Amino acid sequence: MSKQTLKVRTPQFPLYSEVRHLLQVFEGISQSTIKKMLKTIEGQTGTPRHPVDWTDPESWVQKRLSGKSAVLAQRIWQESNNEVNPRHVYGSYLFINNNGLLADNVFKVYQITPRGQAFLDNDPKLLAEIDDNEGIPHLLRILAGKTTARRRDLLPEWSDFLREHSHFGTQATIRDTLRRRLNNLAERGYVSREGVTYLITKKGLDYAELFTQADLDQKRDVVRAIKVFNQEQMQKLSSLLAFMNQRDFEFLVQELLESMGYEDIKITKESGSKGVEVTAFIQSGISTLPEVIHVRRYQTSTGRPELEQLREAIARHNCLRGTLITLGRFTRECKEAALVADALPVKLIDSNHLLLLLSENMIGVTRQSVSLYHIDDEYFSSSNDTSTTSEN
Repeated sequence: MSKQTLKVRTPQFPLYSEVRHLLQVFEGISQSTIKKMLKTIEGQTGTPRHPVDWTDPESWVQKRLSGKSAVLAQRIWQESNNEVNPRHVYGSYLFINNNGLLADNVFKVYQITPRGQAFLDNDPKLLAEIDDNEGIPHLLRILAGKTTARRRDLLPEWSDFLREHSHFGTQATIRDTLRRRLNNLAERGYVSREGVTYLITKKGLDYAELFTQADLDQKRDVVRAIKVFNQEQMQKLSSLLAFMNQRDFEFLVQELLESMGYEDIKITKESGSKGVEVTAFIQSGISTLPEVIHVRRYQTSTGRPELEQLREAIARHNCLRGTLITLGRFTRECKEAALVADALPVKLIDSNHLLLLLSENMIGVTRQSVSLYHIDDEYFSSSNDTSTTSEN
């Protein structure tokens, strides 16, 4: 592998907002002070019985650090408005050094370089250079070829890219480099995230065009057409659920719950065309919990009265929790009531979530794969270079 093709240079790839905070904190600090703080923190691993809790720097900095290390850690936490945990800055430290954003001055302390100032100023040329070195354009191209995707959907193509263009090859590192870069892209608005799914935004598509214009417009049109088609199919599915035969609807609910891991599922009462009530058992850790599920076939808003009916059913069936599912949305009052601390726990699933569950579990939905072929320009470029050398 040549250096010209080496990509993804920073394993613990940071958020750029964190890097900007640290650039300003590290200025005027010696490398030895920073390294000592990092080494001291890294050395305190704890034990399985007594793990170290790093979640609250206010509680552990003074307890576990001293001298300059404690002062520096406190500055990182306070000057970042409690956003950057000193426990997790090693990746940013490597990123800063690898990209020449800080350098020692004559007094052997860090000083922000012209590249560092350009980074603080969001200089497009510098950010594009760094992103290209970290595989960001390729990840955006992978996302551009999909509608929505989970990390596991992106892993095969990302793995192939890393094995070709980086020194990283273990599954744990491949997953971690992907996760961190998706977080970076989401923070910058190039990717939107809803739950565990990701979608490239228009801003992300426009940014990807800076690196490669070829075929991107066509790919974007294909993705847009697929997205529109899928949305139309989900609207059709919602309408079918609202008006399907009651017995068929009950069977569909039972089949979905079985696919989600529920057992001993029973329809407990007739509820006409308004929905269905179910009792079932679900594994939670080492325990098996009884649960009541109400599925309301309303395409309008579901409110607090329906929530209270579910809680009454939970008590009536001696269950520990419940789930309220609707083909519409929940009112604000219903959502607030579901979160009351001393009440029986209830999970709310609206139409979008329900349709997603049906799609993921392939209940009334089939999935068809679409392959997009992309020419490897680097392959043919290297081939032409070899040919030219042979002729000479």
